[in-house]
Amino acid sequence: MPTLIENKAPSATPDATAGPDIRTFGCRLNAWESEIMRDHARAAGLDDAIIINTCAVTNEAVRQARQSIRRARRDHPETPIIVTGCAAQIEPERFAAMPEVTRVVGNMEKMKAETWETVARGDAARTLVNDIMSVRETAGHLVDGLDGRTRAYVQVQTGCDHRCTFCIIPYGRGNSRSVPDTEITDQIRRLVDTGHQEVVLTGVDLTSWGADLDGEPKLGRLVKAILRDVPDLPRLRLSSIDAIEIDPDLFEAVTGDDRIAPHLHLSLQAGDDMILKRMKRRHLRGDAIQLCRSLKAARPEIAFGADLIAGFPTETEDMFENSLKLVDDCDLAYLHVFPFSPRPGTPAARMPWSGRAIAKERAARLRAKGDEALARHLASMVGSTQAALVERPGFARAPNFAAIRFDETSPARAGAIVDLAITGHDGQELIAEVSA
Repeated sequence: MPTLIENKAPSATPDATAGPDIRTFGCRLNAWESEIMRDHARAAGLDDAIIINTCAVTNEAVRQARQSIRRARRDHPETPIIVTGCAAQIEPERFAAMPEVTRVVGNMEKMKAETWETVARGDAARTLVNDIMSVRETAGHLVDGLDGRTRAYVQVQTGCDHRCTFCIIPYGRGNSRSVPDTEITDQIRRLVDTGHQEVVLTGVDLTSWGADLDGEPKLGRLVKAILRDVPDLPRLRLSSIDAIEIDPDLFEAVTGDDRIAPHLHLSLQAGDDMILKRMKRRHLRGDAIQLCRSLKAARPEIAFGADLIAGFPTETEDMFENSLKLVDDCDLAYLHVFPFSPRPGTPAARMPWSGRAIAKERAARLRAKGDEALARHLASMVGSTQAALVERPGFARAPNFAAIRFDETSPARAGAIVDLAITGHDGQELIAEVSA
């Protein structure tokens, strides 16, 4: 399951000078794709449109998207509203039935310039959604810098061949497809040439990169090729990865090259072996613990994030306790916690479930545990100096992704890597001064 990003409140009015008003839900890959759509829609003359890029990973994500559509129509009664993304791909009829929606565009179609040209001419069908499972290629799309972002996200893979019992995403993204390594390095080289200090490799199932290419190369080979062929890239970061698929080359690169950010977000989902089996995950609790300890031993400054689901069907209190303990056993610093909710069309939706109340209560306990772990992690960094990427005035991210606050009047510009002396923390963010 791809890692979710926070859903920021969309702008109140579309800004025609900046292209269409795009409201993005879900993962970092969606955020990257929104910038591709922005370029295509702007070129087609759709500056006045509102585009809702949906997520389908939870029922709540779908609810938020539908709510955003209704709000957009209330605020802008004459503006075209185009709905796309995973939820639109999986349930096009549901969104097409909403009177607020002008058009529904599928995940494959949204990445094509000709789709937006057709929509702009007004001669497109109301629903432009084809069979995502029929797609066999991943087109290389280049973004010369992401709108309003200081780090660049490069899609190297999309789709997923696995069928975790709780996850609907393969039906929104299709089977796994990889971008060839030469296209990826060319894209990163261009991003470095336009001034980006940090590039993030992203995908739906990032560690499956290469399985559909000639010779079935592994992600580790790609990472080493990037570091070798783009020597001017200051920092390479990996997005969410499947712990069981870290190959020897990837382990060696992550632990041996300081240009790779010392931060891995692991798709763990649970800390109990029985629940992991019922989720149809491919690792066990001991595998996750051993991996984290091995990585930490080889590179002590590395920090781990993880996705965890609370209240999965058949989960007992003892099973949940194993997930709580996993936070300490894996030395996790950043948690993305999801209370389980049945997703129609998945096997987990048919399993015996203890209900929403218990899932929410366990999620709250897991988040509290995560807050303790984050505070402990931040405390360990006090007194250090971090080469941090400035995201906006007064805010930066450490190489291990810790949030850092510093003087907003500092001349440090967004997109620059600056040395910040860590003087304290507030439990959620580090406090720092710009080093002389």
